[in-house]
Amino acid sequence: MCSRFLEMCVARRCGGLPRAVIFGVLGLLAVALGACAHRPVDEAASGATELRVCADPDNLPYSKEDGSGFENRIAQVLASDLHLRLTYAWLPQRRGFVRKTVGAGLCDVFIGVPDGFERLLLTRPYYRSSYVFVQRAADPPLDGFEPRALSQRRIGVQLIGDDLAATPPAYALARAGATDNVTGYTVYGDGPASERMVNDIAAGRIDVALGWGPQLAYFANRAAVPLTVERARPPAGSALPFEFSVAVGVNRAKPALRDELQAALDRRHAEIDAILADYNVVRVDAPRPVSSAARESAR
Repeated sequence: MCSRFLEMCVARRCGGLPRAVIFGVLGLLAVALGACAHRPVDEAASGATELRVCADPDNLPYSKEDGSGFENRIAQVLASDLHLRLTYAWLPQRRGFVRKTVGAGLCDVFIGVPDGFERLLLTRPYYRSSYVFVQRAADPPLDGFEPRALSQRRIGVQLIGDDLAATPPAYALARAGATDNVTGYTVYGDGPASERMVNDIAAGRIDVALGWGPQLAYFANRAAVPLTVERARPPAGSALPFEFSVAVGVNRAKPALRDELQAALDRRHAEIDAILADYNVVRVDAPRPVSSAARESAR
């Protein structure tokens, strides 16, 4: 899920926060449909013959043009369930992404958007994640946002957009007085910010990385040195959101397609949970039990 989606979604909910935080806080017919037997494509309520997905061509672990992202794999599961041909409209997730894709008629579906994102119709969330701390496994655990502990570490933190706005964890660091020893990593640069932070931990340039869980955990599990991933919780008394639920977003003009996708999510939840587990997606919800057969089917 792109941080740009989080930025646009949460900005509508956080009117009392400073502007930098607002813009940096980033990226029910279905139940009945889920009980129905599959219908042939030409009888589908949506009338669709293709599942037209909007995606970034180079945004691991979410999507990549070669199909290696976990959202690519989830899209394939959904398309297969609905007997639709999977097609993509590829565009980097920058400003105007929704307008330039769905708005231009190029595609209809985003596999991962924050719950509450108002520009699209949404399914029910299929996972919930949070910001995380990542550090070397050999280092002592970081005690949250305790100022003394923070002052003794070199910290990398994910920023949002080309305006260098702060994420909720970055704002929490500032409130704790940790500024001189913090390096910001913008999402626009030479490779994903999370990958750059993990590489800098491995190289000894920073001690701790703080960023969005699915991204940071993916690269941490592929690092050159052993790293730990711990959920970041907001400081006491903070109203900043550190967790977000993720849903499938659909063109607002196609409610029937949204309902069919919800039914497919319900039918194939075990395979989707297995895919998320394969990519070490940090989850703060409770995934439903995944059988070994479902895990093998998802691969």
